[in-house]
Amino acid sequence: MATPPPPHGPHPYTQPPGQPQMGPYAPQQPAGPYGQQQPTGPYAPQQPAAPYAQQPAGPYAPQQPAGPYAPQQPAGPYAPPGPPAPAPAQAPYGYPQQPHPHAQPGPVGCQFCGAQPAVQATVRGHQGILYVMRFLSRSGVFCRSCGLATYREMSAKTLWQGWWSPLSVVITPITLLVNLGPRSRFHALAAPVGGFRPSLDPGKPLLRRPETLLILIPLALLALALTVLFVIGLFADDSSSEPLTTGAGQGKARTLAVGDCVRNDADWPDQDLRTVDCGSADAQYKVSRRLDSPEQHCAGGDYLAALEYSPDGATTSCLTPVR
Repeated sequence: MATPPPPHGPHPYTQPPGQPQMGPYAPQQPAGPYGQQQPTGPYAPQQPAAPYAQQPAGPYAPQQPAGPYAPQQPAGPYAPPGPPAPAPAQAPYGYPQQPHPHAQPGPVGCQFCGAQPAVQATVRGHQGILYVMRFLSRSGVFCRSCGLATYREMSAKTLWQGWWSPLSVVITPITLLVNLGPRSRFHALAAPVGGFRPSLDPGKPLLRRPETLLILIPLALLALALTVLFVIGLFADDSSSEPLTTGAGQGKARTLAVGDCVRNDADWPDQDLRTVDCGSADAQYKVSRRLDSPEQHCAGGDYLAALEYSPDGATTSCLTPVR
């Protein structure tokens, strides 16, 4: 009679038949250049993945390929879920915050000292030396003290550096007038506060500085030029403005009478007639007649006096040579 096998097999740690031997005493696979090689390529056997296999993470985790040959993720209802989107900032009562369409940026401090209030402005200057000119400007955000200091410095330099070229005589006053705009904006600001360093010192007002006296130089030159032109025009030899006399005495002739002797101090056909004594050597012509009607004519060889020498300005006088 045969003895039945024990209920747990011949040994509790015995491997079932058909399974490879496991454990520290399991047979090892041969290694080396002649060991059994696993097939590679598209026909290599795929290893089943464990349902709970974990992918390595950290700086040594395998990187996914990027670029045009990167594997494409499936789209649609079966696409794997991506990382959750960040939740919008919540305002009181659960409403998301949205920027106001008319929101103004915060106040900007002075670029020199950082104080507020400050304003954006551009201060200009000019230099002229013979035929060379320089147009200067300084733009930025200024508080009241730094803005006035910049305005007074550049305007003071323009007052004594901007007059020494022909065109600069005109450009310098225009530059000084343009600077009045930024100056008024600086004066409208309140006293600067909250700076990270002291503000610039405005110094003395522009009208109390020595450079302001140099503006008297072009004004004096302009006044001198106008005075010289007035004197030249007053004493110029203008025959139309000189009083002319008549009669036998010498003088410029305004009205010629029949019988007057005259001399022409100009070259014909120009006329500059003056009356002279008929017996003097200066007498050249004698007024022989006056043409009162269109039918009358002067004798041959006579000259016609200009209409300005007639009494009414419309009658021609005949000038007969004396010799």
